[in-house]
Amino acid sequence: MTPIFHPWASNKVFQSWLMACLVAQGIKILLGVIRLHRFDFRWLVGTGGMPSTHAAGVTAMSTTVGHQIGFDSPLFAVCVAFTVITLFDAQGVRRWSGRQAQVLNRMIEDIYFQRRIQEQRLKELLGHTPLEVLAGMLLGIIIAVVIDWFP
Repeated sequence: MTPIFHPWASNKVFQSWLMACLVAQGIKILLGVIRLHRFDFRWLVGTGGMPSTHAAGVTAMSTTVGHQIGFDSPLFAVCVAFTVITLFDAQGVRRWSGRQAQVLNRMIEDIYFQRRIQEQRLKELLGHTPLEVLAGMLLGIIIAVVIDWFP
């Protein structure tokens, strides 16, 4: 392994974060294929869906930092604050932005069908439901425990 990648490869916090993100995104892709009976390349980098990749990644990161450095450490407190902000954003701000996009898209369709204007559709799947965030959090904790506690 090259020296530049070795510190990352042996970093349990990075491993937990990366594995949680990959597993969560993989689950989303698998569920999409099962549900729609086809594969869509946009699922590789898309937002929204079950489970939340953001929630899984930051929760795994925080859990691993807590276990390795201490749940009473200042760094763990910073990680928890970052995690809470990320979870709030994933479930709150981005979800409601997606809802607004749905309403605007309906308005554009109404106007378009009356032949007044033609506009590009807005992206509607931006955020997560509380259940998707909770599922991501649980996935992140499980992956952090597996990676960090079991060598």
